Amino acid sequence: MMYGLLFVTVIETAALAVLIPWPAVHRVVLVLDVYGVVLVLALHAARVTRPHVVRPDGTLRIRYGALFDLTVPPDAVASVRVERRYPEKRLVTLSEDGVLDLIVGSQTTVTVELTRPLGARAEARVIRFHADAPGALVAALRQPAPP
Repeated sequence: MMYGLLFVTVIETAALAVLIPWPAVHRVVLVLDVYGVVLVLALHAARVTRPHVVRPDGTLRIRYGALFDLTVPPDAVASVRVERRYPEKRLVTLSEDGVLDLIVGSQTTVTVELTRPLGARAEARVIRFHADAPGALVAALRQPAPP
């Protein structure tokens, strides 16, 4: 998805460079387009370099680049499973029944049920999020933490 957006942004930059005949307007649009390309690259880099992490002590850290970061302690996890869902919501949504959805590519692949609600401003009892390797993440969470 990000590569597609980057491709379209670069094509737009080249097309507007040819179509705009006025030098002053051309420079302004070129600066804005280059900024857009850099922004797309930065968003992609933040997402790739800040994935979800299961620490050795069993703590789950759910992240979406620099936009979202949630730490789930191991004693708060009641169950975890691979479950592919296609919610029709925004990127991060907390429903009234305590389900937190972190949607990537219009899907979530892992469901974590909690023993207690988490959150400072709102409380979540179930967390659904997308992982590139959901089976490996679920297996890492199910392993007992070392002493």
